Amino acid sequence: MTSNLGAFLGGWSLDLFIAVNLAGAAIWYLWAVTRVKKHGRWPGWLTTCFLLGIALLALAYLGPMSAWSHTFFWVHMTQHLIVMMAAAPLLVLGSPVTLAFLASSPATRRRWVLPILRSQAVRVLTNPIITWAFFAAVLLGLHFSPFYNWALTNHDADQFIEQPLYLIAAFLFYFPLIGSNLQPRRPAPAMRLLSMALMMVPESIVGAVIYFASVVLYPAFPLERPFGPDRMADQQLAGSLMWALVMVVDSFWLMIAAVEWFNGEERRSRRIDAEIESEIATKTAAGN
Repeated sequence: MTSNLGAFLGGWSLDLFIAVNLAGAAIWYLWAVTRVKKHGRWPGWLTTCFLLGIALLALAYLGPMSAWSHTFFWVHMTQHLIVMMAAAPLLVLGSPVTLAFLASSPATRRRWVLPILRSQAVRVLTNPIITWAFFAAVLLGLHFSPFYNWALTNHDADQFIEQPLYLIAAFLFYFPLIGSNLQPRRPAPAMRLLSMALMMVPESIVGAVIYFASVVLYPAFPLERPFGPDRMADQQLAGSLMWALVMVVDSFWLMIAAVEWFNGEERRSRRIDAEIESEIATKTAAGN
């Protein structure tokens, strides 16, 4: 076991294209935070969420996981789980759209940012029904079509189609549901919770089908391995990871959405109480 772990950690892959893009995103975010802080405040926990999301993307697509992702199915699945269920929602919680708005000049806001945020395209892309359908289609379509096996043998398809699709689909799915990004119409809290709960359905289907499959679904994973499980055991491990982890991780994000709902209702209640007290005080003063 120790030797296998050493062999796994000894494998290393550094894709400069991915590394440069991740570094660029982190640098832009920190620059924007510095710019916003010159004229106001920016919560530190938002910065932490965004940078942690970038770090998780680096963990998934650089280093040992990248090196072994086309050898072991469970590694490939873990990559996607990290991106879809951890990195993407953390990037959303970092409120990059709000940060971009605050960091831009008034002229840029009027000319570019506001027209884009108010556009029909953004309304469609932040509709929770559409984002749910897109996320589910990516999950089911990529896993249960010839594309998945083909992407395992084609570096460009994996890097420029599959990986971006998982990140984009997950980011768009979580975007209207959690965090504090600027949106033309944010769905009601009940709709947000329902959408996140329903996402467990396609995720569980993918995990269960892969786990219970009686044949090797993706022959592109090699038959001969330097260590670790054989292809069937590897496939079952990948399916169990998807099947089991979705319940735990999705429950966490459901809790985050529920806490946001509760805090929003509490703020609304305090605002109404203040309005009532102000109205009573005005009537009392008028009566005297």
